[in-house]
Amino acid sequence: MPTSPSSSARTARENVARQLRDLRRNAGLTVTGLAARCGWHHAKTSRVENARTPPSPTDIRLWCRATGAVDQAPDLIAASQHAESLYREWRQRVRTGLARLQSSYVELYRTTALLRVYSPVLVPGLLQTEGYAKALLSMNARFLGVPDDGAEAAAARLRRSQVIHEPGHRYLFLVEEAVLRYQLGDEHAMAAQLGHLLTAGALPQVSFGIIPASTRDRALWPQETFDVHDDTLVSVELLSAEVNVTQPSEIALYLKAFEELRGMAVYGAEARALIVRAIEALR
Repeated sequence: MPTSPSSSARTARENVARQLRDLRRNAGLTVTGLAARCGWHHAKTSRVENARTPPSPTDIRLWCRATGAVDQAPDLIAASQHAESLYREWRQRVRTGLARLQSSYVELYRTTALLRVYSPVLVPGLLQTEGYAKALLSMNARFLGVPDDGAEAAAARLRRSQVIHEPGHRYLFLVEEAVLRYQLGDEHAMAAQLGHLLTAGALPQVSFGIIPASTRDRALWPQETFDVHDDTLVSVELLSAEVNVTQPSEIALYLKAFEELRGMAVYGAEARALIVRAIEALR
């Protein structure tokens, strides 16, 4: 994919930085002059204007006061907070545990009519069983060095997953065959998870596709895990952070990638056969 998944966040930050720089220049202030009026070192002004340091709401209020643009502060604060929401580090989001994070997604799922999910290594969250989710979330907690509330987080994830049975939604799930082979939890937990995929894949509102490992002449290599909410938001999972992509041009790339990947998948009886083989391999 030709662009970085964090470019939406970077562009949003740069837009705020450019507006602040323009305010300073229009007020006839130098970098040092603005810093003096705001009461900070001139290096901070440079960092903000070059989008290296995100300004706090207080920073923006002082900046606008120094440049005679107090009326622009509310819009700039909102734009800056939106820019920071596009790139959210996992460590910051799960400092008090993972259970609260699971519940925070419910409203987003409920307001999404068509959800496309691609996952190269894990069963998608909405299709996870409790044992599988507990093993995964406990592993994540240990890795991130936060309180291990895997059991509570798994229960919250299952409650969140009930949205899949609510009317008015369609779900297109797409995974690589490797998802069926990476074992999380013990054999019983993994077998239960694979068995659940056989059931969930048959739901009328769900399309569940698997890209076989034996696929030749792939149209596209495996990508990072991503969700597309309608055609307006792409959520990308990185090791360190969740990136929310909102630029239409980038969303179009993810939609194109999803369709390329989807075209290589198998469905129905062929997908069930791959799941059954993975279950048999656990014995």
